[in-house]
Amino acid sequence: MKFLVPIDGSESSRRAVEHVIRLARRGDPPEIHLLNVRGQVDAWEVRRFLSDAEIAKMQIHEGEEEIRANCALIESAGLAYQVKVMAGPVAETIARYADEQGCDIIIMGTHGRGGLSKLLMGSVAGEVVEKANVPVTLVK
Repeated sequence: MKFLVPIDGSESSRRAVEHVIRLARRGDPPEIHLLNVRGQVDAWEVRRFLSDAEIAKMQIHEGEEEIRANCALIESAGLAYQVKVMAGPVAETIARYADEQGCDIIIMGTHGRGGLSKLLMGSVAGEVVEKANVPVTLVK
């Protein structure tokens, strides 16, 4: 079984990782993919001072930071996993990655890190449900 777990650094995404760990303990070891998708940076204020390469490097670093705590959870459970940081339209990128990797299911948190991002993650979760070709489990 291949699980895709989109990670945004929120408490909700951590709970999604804990859910995958519980599922993994019930059967054969799964293939776990942790994915962090960074929205595209289009702001002229940023692009005026940073090159595309600098923006990409910054996004990869930020994505890896958001995933790090979840990696520790999975490692402590003795499970193998893969990590990927990508940039692009978040819901579309998650759905496309699931297809490309042959994932059987997407397990993700329902909300991001609060405030406006909480509303946005809720809408991202809904978009992933619409766009994905595999089942999506939302963890509250």
